[in-house]
Amino acid sequence: MSAELGAKPVRDSAVEMTELVLPGHTNQLGTIFGGQLMAWIDIAAAISSTRHARGPCVTASIDALHFVAPVKLGHVVCIRACVNFTGRTSMEVGARLESEDPLTGVRTHVATSYLTFVAVDAGGQPRAVPPVLAQSDEERRRMHDAQVRRQSRLALKGELARKSLKP
Repeated sequence: MSAELGAKPVRDSAVEMTELVLPGHTNQLGTIFGGQLMAWIDIAAAISSTRHARGPCVTASIDALHFVAPVKLGHVVCIRACVNFTGRTSMEVGARLESEDPLTGVRTHVATSYLTFVAVDAGGQPRAVPPVLAQSDEERRRMHDAQVRRQSRLALKGELARKSLKP
């Protein structure tokens, strides 16, 4: 990491976004399209990474996304995102989605996703980002878990590269 880039607290990258689930967002069962949730996740994570890097960032990957509960027409989707960990030019952004029933206020966890973003310069080339300053036990846990996921991603990337070189 560049010496001139000081660590930034997680709160500096925090994003809270809300979206109302409208008829155009839903399938024939009256529940949200998975792709619509993915688009909102990508937007929230892009804002978070840009806040951390203070410049343009691009989506490099989205880890497996598992929907744990349906989101119904008329509900409100609440998305929280923040940077969990940084490499030299990349950042892992975690996003948690909850569905809120507007009539009762009850919130249900519907999905969690982890995305990797890369900060880019004006020419579109990767550029260094500041490290994350984890201040709470929860932030330190998320940072540790992100490092484990990063090692897994790098191992998979290496394995796929080796397989693509085989005749």
